[in-house]
Amino acid sequence: MSTGAALVAGEATAQAGQKSDPSAALRNDKPGAVQEFYQLRKYMLRNGPQTALTQGYFERALIPALNRLQMGRVGAFKLDIGPETPTYYVLIPSTSAEALVTLDARLGGDAEYVKAASGFRDAPASAPAFERAERSLLAAFAGWPKLVAPKMVDGEAQKRIFQLRTYESASQAAHARKVAMFNEAEIEIFTRTGLTPVFFADTLIGTRMPSLTYMLTFADTAELAEKWAAFSADAAWKELSHRPGNTDAEIVSNISNLYLSPLACSQI
Repeated sequence: MSTGAALVAGEATAQAGQKSDPSAALRNDKPGAVQEFYQLRKYMLRNGPQTALTQGYFERALIPALNRLQMGRVGAFKLDIGPETPTYYVLIPSTSAEALVTLDARLGGDAEYVKAASGFRDAPASAPAFERAERSLLAAFAGWPKLVAPKMVDGEAQKRIFQLRTYESASQAAHARKVAMFNEAEIEIFTRTGLTPVFFADTLIGTRMPSLTYMLTFADTAELAEKWAAFSADAAWKELSHRPGNTDAEIVSNISNLYLSPLACSQI
């Protein structure tokens, strides 16, 4: 997909649910907030030197360079429960899809970044920095246009767990219906029942499309179980999810559910 096509797709996502935005009063952004885009990076590693090398790259090279590009509150996480461990994720927010598409070229032009990334960026084939890396470009939902990070204490992220969930659909129409469910009602039910979202986003460029991804955060697994139980028992959710055309059997073909924890360098 071209950058222009990605922008058009992002505009379509922003338009979905414009008529109804019930969670507006619950978010910590201002009305009319500019829609964000996200680059979600996944690094699959081997146990051993790769983990320390990659964490050092995030802390000393990538995140400082992204902050210099005005991409702030960058998330860096390790996969705690899920396949393919050790695996790290990096969440990069921006108000520009084009800035994320051209990010590698912009980083390559930053001499400070190139110097700090030495050893990772130019790792030899005989000792690679990672096994494989994947990236996706996401567009924030109209009903949650801006990333909401948990509060930091003394400038540092606190020990929390994060849940990263991806819903795949069998068709574009089914996917659009699921996005509309979130924008029109589901996000409001999430926040009302005590779930704490970080972002909701549509996949513009990535694998296993069409799909959407969102992230929630919790103090611990006990809070996670408690809040999901409240959501599942909510009468409005039961009514919404059982309407004809809204059931998972009709609009969701696969759900992936990952549990992450923030790395020391994470700004989320």
